[in-house]
Amino acid sequence: MKVLVTGGTGYVGAHIVAALIRDGHDVRMLVRRAEQVPKSLDPLGVSVDDLVIGDVLDPEVVAAALDGVDAVVHAAAVFSLDARRAAEITRTNLRATELVVGGAVERDLDPIVHISSTVALTCRDGGGPDLPLGDVELPYAKSKRESEVQIRALQSIGAPVVSVYPGGVLGPHDPYLGTQAELFMWIVKGRLPVWPTGGAHYVDVRDVADVVAACLVPGRGPRRYVVPGHHLDGDLMHGTLHKVTGRWLPFVNTHTIVAKPFTQFAELVNKVLPDSMHLPADVETVELAARDTRFDTSRTTEELGIAARPFEETARDTLLWLIEIGALASRYAGNLR
Repeated sequence: MKVLVTGGTGYVGAHIVAALIRDGHDVRMLVRRAEQVPKSLDPLGVSVDDLVIGDVLDPEVVAAALDGVDAVVHAAAVFSLDARRAAEITRTNLRATELVVGGAVERDLDPIVHISSTVALTCRDGGGPDLPLGDVELPYAKSKRESEVQIRALQSIGAPVVSVYPGGVLGPHDPYLGTQAELFMWIVKGRLPVWPTGGAHYVDVRDVADVVAACLVPGRGPRRYVVPGHHLDGDLMHGTLHKVTGRWLPFVNTHTIVAKPFTQFAELVNKVLPDSMHLPADVETVELAARDTRFDTSRTTEELGIAARPFEETARDTLLWLIEIGALASRYAGNLR
């Protein structure tokens, strides 16, 4: 099929593009900067020549990108837990969903895959098979939940829109060294020896791409899939890194009543730091962990045949990649050297 991918130069998007090409699809990408395409795709061993250059918030650009394709994967979104970007997150994530997914429905494309997030489903009462919407009232989670409302309205009238819900994403080859890679490096360096009480759903970026590729079958109508992963808490993160490296990385579980004021202070500090600097301590991370929401991914495994790879593999591959590109010194590999 001819598939349009938005957000294809991003972390998740680039891996999706590679998986689609691997499966024999013809990919078109909607991107803001053509020069970023090889930077994002070369490490994955693929290339794309069919590019539409422009902003995903520009209706004319989106319309041009949608013309002549069979299916769409909408992965373009601002992912950040940095409160400084609240207005940008809200504006971009909702409007892009409206233009891309809504435009694809108008053109009768099938399937239309929307990359959502488990943050849209994270709530105090936990998850369930009907995937109820979440209750976190902070910028990124709220933007993904409100986008999900748009998607479910289309699904309710039978539009062939497929929701895919990754959790926090780890794994190799993040072209922008984003929030999760930043958090991972702080932990590996021993600079963040605390973890908020509770946990959150984390996935491997390669598993996300495999789930999306498996969804690229027309004629199956609206569907929803949570990407298989692991309920990540401090014990699993620090224990796994100790196992693969042999390095001692002690930590303390910190209750929300302590962690939240600390992260609020960190966000105040972030406001006066340059945009290139960011302390990896966000209120939204604490709120998500405090809800401790578990997700049932059995439907994804049963229908698509995809199960989560071991977290040890994800942690090892992420660490080795960060060392390979020079983001971490080789001494942090410990026993992996």
